[in-house]
Amino acid sequence: MSQFERPNIAAMQGYSSGEQPLEQQTIKLNTNENPFPASPKVQAALMEFATADLRVYPQPTADKLRDAIAAQHGLTRDHVLITHAGDEALRLAITTFVEPGGTLGTTDPSYSLYPVLAKIQDANIHALALEEDWSIPKNFSANMREHNAQLTCIVNPHAPSGHLTPLANLETIAQNISGVLLIDEAYVDFIDPESTYSTSSTKALINARENVLVLRTFSKGYSLAGLRLGYLLGDPQLIKPMLEKTRDSYNVDMISQALGLAAITDQDYAAETWRQVREQRQVLQQALNTMGFTSPASEANFLLATTPDEIDAEGLYEALKAKGILVRYFPTQRLKDKLRITVGTVEQNEKLISTIRKLITR
Repeated sequence: MSQFERPNIAAMQGYSSGEQPLEQQTIKLNTNENPFPASPKVQAALMEFATADLRVYPQPTADKLRDAIAAQHGLTRDHVLITHAGDEALRLAITTFVEPGGTLGTTDPSYSLYPVLAKIQDANIHALALEEDWSIPKNFSANMREHNAQLTCIVNPHAPSGHLTPLANLETIAQNISGVLLIDEAYVDFIDPESTYSTSSTKALINARENVLVLRTFSKGYSLAGLRLGYLLGDPQLIKPMLEKTRDSYNVDMISQALGLAAITDQDYAAETWRQVREQRQVLQQALNTMGFTSPASEANFLLATTPDEIDAEGLYEALKAKGILVRYFPTQRLKDKLRITVGTVEQNEKLISTIRKLITR
């Protein structure tokens, strides 16, 4: 510990990222990346990019990309803020709306970066446990008010379960909390297209509630996790202070702006990858079920699989890792008998299933 380090920083634990192996042959099913490559239009945009342009700064607020995203959602440019991935969007929201000593509210379990960012801000974190079926408790709004949460973050579809909270429930929460509601839609691209939860319904919620922010990322649905690009949608009065005051200067580089624009305008390609993920999600869940695993219905690109009683989840995680297959294990009370498994390609999923079958039938 340095004598110059702030006490709250010295006392906190940093974020623990999922393993990123150097070995190319490792099957990575641990960090919820899209198993399919980005749109060919992204590749073309990268090849066409003129490196001579890098001598100047990028357009500071990424307005071309803001306009494209606004059109995608039926909103205006003023409703959109482009960020250096979803994580910067979270940092901006916490920095802007949660005072030091204030409270960030969320569910338990949830995205493990939330408490890290809260502690960096020297704020408190208050998390209310989800129900056994992973739904949000009916007293959630009252509980957030009781703890004076200035910002409440809800991942939807939920991580790590994949449970989808209906939009009507979220609107009720927004109406009954005293602060800002941030809906973290990192995995929303993988929901059933027949669901009533859609881009148009998100637009309706933003237009109806001045205290709602919606977070989106290019990492999952658009296969650009390595690029680090995301955005926030919300009432212009929520977006404005982040855009004009708390945002870093030139926070999104020129290449990211160009590739993001190429990705967002190729919806047909992206939607086909989402369809394939949904298809493989069902196949993977059925295969795990035949081996005694159980998992809740997931609307994300992963499954939260509870191991059979006789199988130790951590031991299986380690055994898979030794075989060159990475999944995610969380050593917490509620998750210690579970593995979160990213939906991969047909070949990756088949290799995972065959390896698990061999390991548990020795």
